Parts: sequence; C-alpha cells; structure tokens
Amino acid sequence: MNKASCLCGAVKLKIDADPVKVSHCHCKMCQKQHGAAYATYARFRRDDVKYLQGEDKLTVYNSSEDVLRKFCRNCGSNIEWGCSERFPQWVAIALAAFDNDVKLPEIKELHLESKACWLALS
Repeated sequence: MNKASCLCGAVKLKIDADPVKVSHCHCKMCQKQHGAAYATYARFRRDDVKYLQGEDKLTVYNSSEDVLRKFCRNCGSNIEWGCSERFPQWVAIALAAFDNDVKLPEIKELHLESKACWLALS
C-alpha cells in the first residue's frame, strides 16, 4: 500500500497498487503548475486510489479541454492529474506527494520538445 499527502497534511490518500506507468512530463502546463522543469506523475486505476481525508480541500483546475488538475487549496500541493471524459478509469498522482518509497516501473520522458533549456538530461 502506498500513502500520499499534501504539504500541510490536510489531504491524505492511500493507493492499493503499484503504479502502472510513471512519467516526467516536460510540457509547459506541468512546468508552470509545478514551478519546476517537469512534473513526475504515477498512473493508477482510479478504483485503487482512496482519499482518507481532505478531498473537500482539493481545488480543481481544468487546464485543457479534458484535463483536470487537483491541488490542495490550503498549501498548493499538486495531487492529481486526470482526464475528465476520455479515460475516467485512470488517475495520475504527483510522485512528490508520496510519503513512502514507491515501486516504480521505467520512467518515461514526455514532451521533450518543451523541456527547460536549463535542464541537463542524461
């Protein structure tokens, strides 16, 4: 079982599975939302993700036609990224939100065409 939370602790969740996919996303939206060179998300079946507390503390931002990004309105921590209609059975959780080490599959690099010019990738 994996556990995750926001910076202030208002939002807590558990995930009863290991990630199916993990990616470093270099798109401009992820860069701006995370304030970093890229965002790392782990994908799970939505049925495996359970909020233990603070789901009412999440704010939802519809960043594009069918992408919903959820973050804690108290501390701003990025928690969840999901497609509203195309793939409702999947959800991606920000890897930095995890409270434990997560068993990771190979990490894919996405949207390298917009990677930060100051980031050196190996």
